[in-house]
Amino acid sequence: MANAPMETIIENGRVIDPAAGLDGAFDIGISSGRITAVETSLKQNQALNRIDASGLLVIPGMIDTHAHVYQHVTGKFGLEADLVGVRSGVTTLIDQGGPSCMTIGGFRHFIAKRANSRVLAYISAYLVGGLEGHLYPELYGPGGVNVEHTVRVAKENPDLVKGVKAHAEIGGQSRWGLEVIKLGQEVAEGANLPLYIHLGQLWPTDDGSGYIPNAEELMEELIPVMKPGDILAHPFTRHPGGFVSANGDIHPILLEAVNERDILVDVGHGSHFSFAAARRIIEAGIFPDTLGADMHGYNVSVPNDDGDTAREANPFFGVAPFNLTIAMTELLHLGVSLDKIVAMVTSTPARVLGMRDEIGSLQPGMAADISVLKVETGRFRLSDNSGAIEICEQLLRPEFCLKSGVRHDADSVFIPEAYAA
Repeated sequence: MANAPMETIIENGRVIDPAAGLDGAFDIGISSGRITAVETSLKQNQALNRIDASGLLVIPGMIDTHAHVYQHVTGKFGLEADLVGVRSGVTTLIDQGGPSCMTIGGFRHFIAKRANSRVLAYISAYLVGGLEGHLYPELYGPGGVNVEHTVRVAKENPDLVKGVKAHAEIGGQSRWGLEVIKLGQEVAEGANLPLYIHLGQLWPTDDGSGYIPNAEELMEELIPVMKPGDILAHPFTRHPGGFVSANGDIHPILLEAVNERDILVDVGHGSHFSFAAARRIIEAGIFPDTLGADMHGYNVSVPNDDGDTAREANPFFGVAPFNLTIAMTELLHLGVSLDKIVAMVTSTPARVLGMRDEIGSLQPGMAADISVLKVETGRFRLSDNSGAIEICEQLLRPEFCLKSGVRHDADSVFIPEAYAA
């Protein structure tokens, strides 16, 4: 489209687009909310708006695969969608388990339709959805699942519902075994969707049951229930029941599942993240496929917080500041290449969502969803919620994004400050 007039041109940036195999200096042309051209130079083209991205990293619009944005309905968990999304440089959010078959209508009309960000959902396997379930484990047993209703609702909302969310953790296992996961898999198979499985202890074990499971038993029972394309979340968790056992080993069945059975892995950062666990797993050759931030009202500082001390008693309370770009920075610090990290927040989640013809790449014809980041160099302090402190030399920070061609500056209160070492 040489010399064709365009609405917007982003020029002079370093473009990384794993889906298109691009890494270099390119200009991007945009019209009517779509990418119209990606060329080494569009300086001869007229444009109503030119954006100079000199010294910045330009990538497809970032996709956060683990968000909690069903504000108010999910209690303290739910954050304002655009503060997590476009105002943090993220163009697409997947709410993990907030809406259920009973509350999906409210999620569509009050969250997804009103947000400037693209908001999708993995529907909860439980009737109650994400109603602060850590407080009420009795609501999350097999009696709280309606397979038929949830399958029907998922099929009725294919534009919004892209997967099913359930929990596999030793507190629930001590009460019900893996019956809930098996029902969740019935939902996922009935709706032809992936099952996204939380790992890491959520509830206390039921000492009255006479059966206290361990992480190894959990994995041995869980993996055979999973199908190719299903997703294990929180591999780097510091809580019991993750990829790393109490003695520091990684269960062989996990290595087989990830390497041979096409089971996917999502970071699901949250307050779970542990540098020690992450190193152990990466050294074993397991690289997560996608990079969900898992920000919620218990692990970030919420504006106008009422100072409720109950937050600190939550098992997923966190004090280490983070967001999606901090999670990306941590993986960069751990030796994962930048192009792999970009793929984890762009092309791979787009493929998992079944939307790679629409988002996840900057190829002409795609939605003009673009994230622009700054790569700062120096010495910066990172921390996790186990208390570990590490020093990194590169820090990724969002500058702005375009969602369907509309610019949104990265001004969210949830973007952490850069802490100098």
